[in-house]
Amino acid sequence: MTAASDSLVDLLGGKRGALDATAPPVVFAAGWLISGQSIAWGAAAAVVASALLAVWRMSRGEKVTAVLGGLAAVVVAALVALYTGRAEDFFLIQLLSNTASSLAWALSILIRWPLLGVVVGLLLGQKARWRRDPDLLRAYGRASWVWTAQYALRTVVYGLLWWSGQVVALTAARVVLSWPLLALVVAVSAVVLRRALPAEHPGFRHPRVPDQ
Repeated sequence: MTAASDSLVDLLGGKRGALDATAPPVVFAAGWLISGQSIAWGAAAAVVASALLAVWRMSRGEKVTAVLGGLAAVVVAALVALYTGRAEDFFLIQLLSNTASSLAWALSILIRWPLLGVVVGLLLGQKARWRRDPDLLRAYGRASWVWTAQYALRTVVYGLLWWSGQVVALTAARVVLSWPLLALVVAVSAVVLRRALPAEHPGFRHPRVPDQ
């Protein structure tokens, strides 16, 4: 990756979130298969795995709200599968969240508040200063389409596999479309962002705000 893409990875927490995104569904599928397709055992295994991850992350000083949010998502997914009696419904929350994310990112670009700029701006403490830089606003808009496509791809893949009840394939898709896809998206969006800016622009960390 380039320095810009590495910087975006660090800002967006991709490396830290990779384990959270893949371990619980893999453990769910493993527990479900080993127990003779028992949703209860699969759900229990996933929740325990997520709880252990939460304890480990908190021991490393990570934010409690973020850690508990990940655990809560796994608990809700487990409860949904237990309620419906369909193992594939463990992945329903992910399907719905990716659908909503795809729509939200596309809308943010259309209303000229591209979410990549919003997220990076907040993480860098820039608030909305980046929007006063026309070049950066345009660049964030273009780069945000890469992220929109990511969520759209997940929606299509997860949707087709969920509809056909392919639990093992859903698990594999969840792994492939988590960190590997995110790494590609970060790299591509970093390239798009850099190329959309004029050669003399100092970069996304330094918005050029016009004099008042």
